[in-house]
Amino acid sequence: MKAVILARGLGTRMRRDDPAVPLSPEQSSLADVGVKAMIPVGRPFLDFVLSALADAGVGDICVVIGPEHHRVREYYTSEVKLERIRLEFAVQEQPNGTAGAGVAARSFTRSDRFLVLNADSYYPVESYRALVELDGPGLPGFDREALIRSGNIDRARIRRYALLRVNRDGFLEDIVEKPDDRTFEELGEQSLVSMNLWSFPPAIFDACEQITPSRRGELELPDAVRYAMRKLGVPFRVLPCALGVLDLSNRADIAAVGERLRAVQVRL
Repeated sequence: MKAVILARGLGTRMRRDDPAVPLSPEQSSLADVGVKAMIPVGRPFLDFVLSALADAGVGDICVVIGPEHHRVREYYTSEVKLERIRLEFAVQEQPNGTAGAGVAARSFTRSDRFLVLNADSYYPVESYRALVELDGPGLPGFDREALIRSGNIDRARIRRYALLRVNRDGFLEDIVEKPDDRTFEELGEQSLVSMNLWSFPPAIFDACEQITPSRRGELELPDAVRYAMRKLGVPFRVLPCALGVLDLSNRADIAAVGERLRAVQVRL
């Protein structure tokens, strides 16, 4: 099983200085340039992500980075020994969005099904396993209360995540990004949350190449998913997941995430 990790983002929220958050010199220097995946929380955050993928039997992994992200490549090629995973890198020249990052890894995935995930999220191993066993396109739909209870995500942050419209057969109908108050209430307390973890077929690349930039000026994976569903007839199964996710979005997250990962054993 293959996985593509999206590590090209600019880390805008992480770059924002917060004098109230104490950081080590190394944490601060990496936060200043937005390289969230390499921020140490005992060891680089990305180590935990890679180890969890290996725990789920995903050992063939590509990390999408920017041309300036030399530190990521150097660390994994010369400073750690990889025994359970095979790691490649793909360069996304311009930070033009998550769909653009996916296209950068096309030569790695070839004609295989693959997982896509954020480099700044620590997902439960069970969610990876469920996607591996699915044997088709899909995504976990995370329970809101579980994200609050078992992760580091509070109720205010939940309101910024995408919600899922799911039909009676358990397939995705639409992704509602950053829902306003009315839509949030309309979808109801039981509506599931997307945390940008996917199982994709090769056809997603055709969709990525057909979409246009969003209002933010970026090529977005949710738009590619909509195109794949509506134009290419690709169904996406939604797998309900009542587990937490650790989100490393800003400086205030670093200590909390590090504390929750303290007892996690990393084996690369």
